[in-house]
Amino acid sequence: MERLQKLLARAGLGSRRSCEELIRGGRVSVNGSTVRELGAKASPTDDIRVDGRRVKLPDEHTYLVLNKPPGYVTTRDDPQGRPTVMDLIPAGARDRVYPVGRLDLDSTGLLLLTDDGDLTQRLLHPKHHIPKEYLADVEGVPSETRLRRLRSGIELEDGKTQPAEVMALSQGAGESRLRIIISEGRNRQIRRMCEKIGHPVRRLKRVAVGPIRLGELSLGEVRKLSRGQLQALREAAGLPPGGG
Repeated sequence: MERLQKLLARAGLGSRRSCEELIRGGRVSVNGSTVRELGAKASPTDDIRVDGRRVKLPDEHTYLVLNKPPGYVTTRDDPQGRPTVMDLIPAGARDRVYPVGRLDLDSTGLLLLTDDGDLTQRLLHPKHHIPKEYLADVEGVPSETRLRRLRSGIELEDGKTQPAEVMALSQGAGESRLRIIISEGRNRQIRRMCEKIGHPVRRLKRVAVGPIRLGELSLGEVRKLSRGQLQALREAAGLPPGGG
């Protein structure tokens, strides 16, 4: 027996938190009875339904990596009708997976998508310190003093950021390229950090999440994680081998 929200997340119906909202809203039934308690448990063999439709649990989880292009929002649906990253996912997996975290509209790069709720929770929770690596093209040439501010933590509206790894890679034509590694996932965090030191971001690309690197994946291209990559990611998240 497992918690109902965990089973729903495994079925690709969203994050555990969004699945809890389905339960609270009285939209979930188990063996014909509506369930509203978040502590309720069920078995994969039970008749679990959402809005009257039977939930099918996958035999195996799906793990995808996408090179997100600019102009796509990192949600399953968008009320404003903008393109979402789900438009880029193959039809066979589109109804199962959901994005792990977000990249803002104008940012590009590595985005993981999966129906593995346990792994998603681990990757997103700050206590597990999963590093995320970015290439940021910023206006001007930051001084070493300003780079040290990024490294030691920047005071933002939602509190001081954790220390970051920052390296200046190149400069020219009025801008510089920085390599920035953070282990937090605040909204537009790197853009806000760089703006705070007076060097707004012009272009932002995520190139790695934990041991998973973007590599030569083209914009808009999707691929499955290899078994070796999956095991490395699970290890980084403090999970035992398996999951695929």
